Amino acid sequence: MAKSKLLLLGVLMSLAGAVYAAPQPAAAPSGIQAYEEQEFIADFTKFKIGDTAPAMYQTPEYIIKQFQLRNLPAPDAGTHWTYMGENYVLINDADGKILKAYNGDIFYHR
Repeated sequence: MAKSKLLLLGVLMSLAGAVYAAPQPAAAPSGIQAYEEQEFIADFTKFKIGDTAPAMYQTPEYIIKQFQLRNLPAPDAGTHWTYMGENYVLINDADGKILKAYNGDIFYHR
C-alpha cells in the first residue's frame, strides 16, 4: 500500500512538472492595442503601415475631428485621423503616409 502511494505521488509530481513547463499561449493584446491593424483593405486596395493614403483622405472633408468619441488617441501635431474601408487611419499631413490603423470596432471599445 505504501509503495502504491509513493508511486502515485511520483506520477502526480511528474505530471505537475510537465504542466508547469508547458509553453503558455501569448496573452492577447488588451485595450485599444487589440484593435490595431498592420494592413487593411480600402477602396479595393490593400494598404499597410508606411503606404501613402489616397489624396481624398488627406482633404479636410475626411479629417475626423471628434476622435475622442471614437476611442482614438489624440493625433500628434502634423497628423490626422481619417476613415478608410472600415478602419480608422492616422495619416501624416505632410506626405500622406499611413502611420497607424485601428479596426473600426474600436468605436465600441469600453
